[in-house]
Amino acid sequence: MATLAQHFLLSARARTLTIASILRMSDRDAEAMFASIRWSDTGGKAVCPHCGCPTCYEARRPNGSLRYRCKACRKDFSLTSGTLFAHHKMPLQTYLAAIVIFCNEVKGKSALALSRDLGVQYKTSWVLAHKLREAMATEMKGSRLGGKGEVVEIDGGYFGGYVKPANRKEDRKDRRLAVNQTGKRKCVVVIRQRDSLTLPTAFPSEAAALSFIRSRVAAETEIHADEASSWDALHAHYVVKRINHQVAYSLDGTHTNGAESFFSRMRRGEIGHHHHIAGTYLVRYAQEAGWREDHRRDPNGAQVKRVVGLAMMAGPSVDFCGYWQRAMVNGPSVIPQT
Repeated sequence: MATLAQHFLLSARARTLTIASILRMSDRDAEAMFASIRWSDTGGKAVCPHCGCPTCYEARRPNGSLRYRCKACRKDFSLTSGTLFAHHKMPLQTYLAAIVIFCNEVKGKSALALSRDLGVQYKTSWVLAHKLREAMATEMKGSRLGGKGEVVEIDGGYFGGYVKPANRKEDRKDRRLAVNQTGKRKCVVVIRQRDSLTLPTAFPSEAAALSFIRSRVAAETEIHADEASSWDALHAHYVVKRINHQVAYSLDGTHTNGAESFFSRMRRGEIGHHHHIAGTYLVRYAQEAGWREDHRRDPNGAQVKRVVGLAMMAGPSVDFCGYWQRAMVNGPSVIPQT
């Protein structure tokens, strides 16, 4: 009798790191893990972020916090200096626990639940979650998809900006009209290469994404899209195959199932975890969903190490460094679209 294939997340291969193992770590263990990931080329030995000198030694503070001192420039630095976690206030073990908890949620983790898990204020967990999304987004920076013989799927979906209808029917307004909307609702447009990367971003409408698509999708790529009129202009630059979803989801090999899978994950994250996604930060939630979709077959231990590595390679947060001191006044500085 044939047996059904086991889903990856149900297999032992998906579970290579537990939150219990992180909580059992000492401060020295957490420091060693961060150092081994940040300075993997030198086997975990510190390299000065100021001058690049590999000759550094420990110079712990009286309170026990780890600092390094460079023998060349004589400057002090920490494990997180010049990284996404620069100026951190919590123990490194707490950051590791946060990353494990964040990665273990396959459709997203709410900031409120994260604050309860870590025992920190909501605003602390909210900023930390956005920093992790920012780390994930760095993996997509400058990505170009497609090429000769490759298939790329394109689709759009609207998120955020919920407007509650009035109680009495005669008082209700047509929420499809711009005058009755909050302005926060935006369209997430996703470009997904089959068996490869997912590249999402946010625009006011699908039609506004055409220049972005042309800048990120290589020539000679075969594009699959639905029959929305927004994609008509792409026929002038690519071989475009269209699928009418009122007839079929897939027909003669033409479909956008990969893009729909991304939207399914993101929609469940919005409905089940985040509930309200403001337009300003929508692109970060979309980039998180794209990263999770691309790494859905990676063990959770590999996901955690990858996120830590991305955070260590990134500079101080462009969105939230000094956020509570009102340093950010125009919304997040998202990954450039071109």
